[in-house]
Amino acid sequence: MNIQDIHNLFLQCSSLSIDTRKIEKNSLFFAIKGENFDANTFAKEALDLGALFVVIDNKSYFIDERTILVENSLETLQELAKFHRAYLGLPIVALTGSNGKTTTKELIKVVLSKKFRTKATIGNLNNHIGVPLTLLSFTKETEIGIVEMGANHQKEIEFLCQIAQPDFGYITNFGKAHLEGFGGVEGVIAGKSEMYQYLAANQKTVFVNLEDPIQIEKSKGINSFTFGVKKENTDLNIQEITADPFVNVTYDNFVIESHLIGLYNANNINAAVAIAEYFEVKESDIKAAIENYIPANNRSQMIQKGLNEIILDAYNANPSSMAVAITNFLQLNNSNKIMILGDMFELGNESLYEHKVIVDSLAEQNQALCFLIGKSFYANQIQKENLRFFETFDSLAVYLKDFKFDSNTILIKGSRGMALERTLDYIS
Repeated sequence: MNIQDIHNLFLQCSSLSIDTRKIEKNSLFFAIKGENFDANTFAKEALDLGALFVVIDNKSYFIDERTILVENSLETLQELAKFHRAYLGLPIVALTGSNGKTTTKELIKVVLSKKFRTKATIGNLNNHIGVPLTLLSFTKETEIGIVEMGANHQKEIEFLCQIAQPDFGYITNFGKAHLEGFGGVEGVIAGKSEMYQYLAANQKTVFVNLEDPIQIEKSKGINSFTFGVKKENTDLNIQEITADPFVNVTYDNFVIESHLIGLYNANNINAAVAIAEYFEVKESDIKAAIENYIPANNRSQMIQKGLNEIILDAYNANPSSMAVAITNFLQLNNSNKIMILGDMFELGNESLYEHKVIVDSLAEQNQALCFLIGKSFYANQIQKENLRFFETFDSLAVYLKDFKFDSNTILIKGSRGMALERTLDYIS
């Protein structure tokens, strides 16, 4: 069966799933092999649960005419997504970067939704499986698609662009993330820039933040729409940004008061404004969309517990995002500051060094009491009155049982694997 035939069957289905726990009636189920399981074994269960068809790549699990046998289920899913993208022919905005991808994607979605029927990547389904699933969620009713692309090694963005075939692209930044897979910062820049190379080769458009010299350099020669702060020679000039702690952005003498915390979120807002301006969304709608956006899922959330004000940013962390979060936090006018910081993962051979850089920077300030959790921070422990080190979360939890939080402003940040949102249970 060729990909067009499979696409015809897909169009007959109500939805697509790779997880039998999320099967819907009349859906199409793809049996994708994982590291510790073979989803082919769930083919019969998927049909019993209401799937209209199942795609498998192991003939031992063939059932009847509802079973589509292919050479490789994952590759077929990717080819189906590419075919469906061409079938729809809608404009697609793609974005990648080291920090801020998901927040920027959500902001772009809310502003463009003011004018267009818009669909975007759900959560962080941004890899070789998530991008195809995103594309296959778009329908003939979708007027603009937004596709987030993540990567932890080179050639991954290139591959995802070949599937999604974006018309527009934006790179949030080039930071110290996934250094282990990329082989260092230069590898990160090369890997993320694969989006620029695709857009250039296909004569598409890139959105460029003129605050970032790497974006300026790597986007040369590509059709671009630019934005920057107090920049005259740009398509969108942001007049002013402030953050204490919420970010306010002024452009065209138009003030947007957001619910996002920290100056590092200003570029995310600016990018969404620029893209909305490019697509001629009304300024009043842009303002309303961004001002009504409330961050969730442990991303720069402001939480009040008792007399304590908490900035919860525990979804992810790398040296770049950690540094800007700390800098912004220390600039707040609040007193009684506490930072609860967890290890940063996927840094490879640079891990101990990058954690040492953070520790050394914290040792130079006396504005905040700092709890540093995880093996990498613990390996860099030093004796300083306002720095306290814990090798595991459990050891922190024991300490916090007897610690009294009292009218504190608290920053909680660490890699997802640290699950630092658990700290909230000890703050009252």
